[in-house]
Amino acid sequence: MTQKNTSGRGQRDLKVKVKTARGRKLSSTRWLQRQLNDPYVKRARAEGYRGRAAFKILELDDQFRFLVPGARIVDLGCAPGGWSQVAVQRVNALGEKKGKSIGTVLGVDLQEVEPIAGAQTYQLDFMADDADLQVKEWLGGMADVVMSDMAAASSGHKQTDHLRIMALCETAAYFAFDVLEQGGTFVAKVLAGGAEGDLQKLLKQNFKKVMHVKPPASRSDSSEKFVVALGYRGQSGEDE
Repeated sequence: MTQKNTSGRGQRDLKVKVKTARGRKLSSTRWLQRQLNDPYVKRARAEGYRGRAAFKILELDDQFRFLVPGARIVDLGCAPGGWSQVAVQRVNALGEKKGKSIGTVLGVDLQEVEPIAGAQTYQLDFMADDADLQVKEWLGGMADVVMSDMAAASSGHKQTDHLRIMALCETAAYFAFDVLEQGGTFVAKVLAGGAEGDLQKLLKQNFKKVMHVKPPASRSDSSEKFVVALGYRGQSGEDE
């Protein structure tokens, strides 16, 4: 690994260059170089977040304000925990903001998650029978926000991967319908690619406002974006 020297007046960030190592694919080298030079990766390390994805939910919440003190949050596929870390801070799950309501953050994942201060984490398949009942029991009631940064395992085939992540997002939406309080919020990662119509229709039937957003922390060369659905109508799917 080498660093590019700088000269002249003032200083600028040094860009890290990664040499292609024997046995490492060029794509891996490019990924490593991008990670080393990504300002969000550097910020995540400096601010104690478990990954750059934390800034995506921070930026979404800055825009839509759904992580409010006292809110009850369910984080689906929460590993490694960056989104839950942000939620803990914003809903005041640790009670550090005096005079503010204390919220709850519950994260579930297929794999065991390293404990997150202020959050409850459980190893659970949210697609399992009665998973919604289990989550509501752990939560002590209904949720105000269901959020998901999940992505299906990559097959290497773009169209297949797109369909898989859209199916996962749709399943997460149905889970949200079972656990959300009326007026609640659903936030999930999707991929641009032409199969969003069915999901959009489903969410518009069940929420008052549905938007697709690409936060600044989402890499410009990535097809990912996020759906933010506000104002859950309740199980009837109708306005009162």
